[in-house]
Amino acid sequence: MKFVQIIDYKTERSDDMNQLMDRWVEQTKGKRTATHNIIGKDRSRANHYVEIVEFPSHEEAMKNSQLPETDRIFREMVELCDGMPSFTDLDVVRDEQLNATTARRFFHEVAVGGNLDAVDELFASDYRDHDIIKEEQSTVGADVIRDDVTGWREAFDFRFDLDRQMSEGDDVCTLWTWTGTHKGDFMGMPATGKQCVMTGTTVFRFHDGKIVEGWWHMDALGLMRQLGALG
Repeated sequence: MKFVQIIDYKTERSDDMNQLMDRWVEQTKGKRTATHNIIGKDRSRANHYVEIVEFPSHEEAMKNSQLPETDRIFREMVELCDGMPSFTDLDVVRDEQLNATTARRFFHEVAVGGNLDAVDELFASDYRDHDIIKEEQSTVGADVIRDDVTGWREAFDFRFDLDRQMSEGDDVCTLWTWTGTHKGDFMGMPATGKQCVMTGTTVFRFHDGKIVEGWWHMDALGLMRQLGALG
């Protein structure tokens, strides 16, 4: 489960605080587990700041806090504050923007980038897949995604352009345009070297930050026509 820590503090030395945060980012490069950091200034109360730090999980946040650099920076931070900062720890129970970001990571990082190691991070182990292009249109397991991505990458050099994305509740809908060059066997058809364009829509359903179900709708008929499989 995603985790957020909120740090509430007052300081008259905001420039020094920013330099301290920049130094922490530099010193923990490659080691820190925080994925996003926002600092906001209170418009109604001078010198009042709120820092929001996002982590993949509470466990990853604990790893971050145990870094020697984090401990040292925290002591310096306290010296810059007017009083002791307060900390609020939150388990994220719903974040539509985070779900949209995860969906984009699939298209860019996994499908196009080929990072199959990220599949377990993005997809639930009992992920259920619905794909109109398959004979068995409903399949279960994160390995479905690995197999599909591997097959498409072996058959095409391709990219995804994400034309539009909409989030509502646990669902993220992505409208995409896929452009690929046919370089290997695809559904029994040997490489043709042809460049093809296909449009489609993917709806991902999320639970606890992971994709648990997906629906794929695409112009498969148009793709096969461009490959010369249809008259």
